[in-house]
Amino acid sequence: MRRIKRTAEALRDVIFPSVCEVCGKSLVDGEDVMCLDCYAEIPRTRSHSDSFGVVHQRLASTLPIDRAASFFFYYRENPYARLIQKAKYNHLPRYASWLGRQYASEIVPDGFFDGVDMLVPVPLYWWKRFRRGYNQSVEVAKGIAEVTGLPVRDILSARRHSSQTAKSAFERWQNTREVYSFNGCVAEIENRHLLLVDDVITTGATILSCGKAIHDASPTTRLSVISLGITQLR
Repeated sequence: MRRIKRTAEALRDVIFPSVCEVCGKSLVDGEDVMCLDCYAEIPRTRSHSDSFGVVHQRLASTLPIDRAASFFFYYRENPYARLIQKAKYNHLPRYASWLGRQYASEIVPDGFFDGVDMLVPVPLYWWKRFRRGYNQSVEVAKGIAEVTGLPVRDILSARRHSSQTAKSAFERWQNTREVYSFNGCVAEIENRHLLLVDDVITTGATILSCGKAIHDASPTTRLSVISLGITQLR
C-alpha cells in the first residue's frame, strides 16, 4: 500500500506539480505548501514571548489573558494572508493545520505551551460550518495538537452568525456580545489553563467574547490565546 501511495503521489506531482502558494515556484522534496525561502520571509509578529505584545494590546480588557501569540501580521492582499483565505474559503483545511503545526513547532522550545491543559477553538455557527464542511480554527488546533500533544476540546458554541466584514471595531464588539456560549462540563475546566485558538484576530472582539463565556462558567479558569494572523487596525 505504501508503494502504491508513493507511486500515486509521484504521478500526481508530474501531472499537477506542487508549487509554493506564496511565490509559485515548484516545491522540492521536504517542502510543503510554501518554499523554504518564502517561509523564512513570513512577516512574523514574534509576540509569543512578549509579556504585553501586539496581541495582548489588542485584547486589553477586564478579561485576564495570560499568554497571547500570533504567527504573522495579516495584510489582506499579502500572499501569506491568502494561505488563510484558501484554508477558509477554498476547501483547503490542511493549510490551516499545516500553519498551526509550523507555528507550534517554532514556539514550543520557548515554553509557550507549558502548563496549558487544552486547546479550545473558536466556534463557527452551525450553518456556516455545515456549508464549509469544517471549522478552520479546529484545523489550526489540530495542527498545534500534533506538535504539543494537547487535547482539542470543542466546548464553545456560536448561537448565531452575522458577518464581521466591513464592521467597525465597536460594531464587531456589539456583534459578538452574547453570541458565544459554553457547552462543556464546568468541572473539566475549573482551575485549568485553556488556550483559545483562532485563525485571524482583528479587533479581538470574538476572542474576548469566547473568553467571557468561559469565565462566566468558570471564573477560576486561566486563559491564553493563539492565532495564525493578526491584522493591523486602521
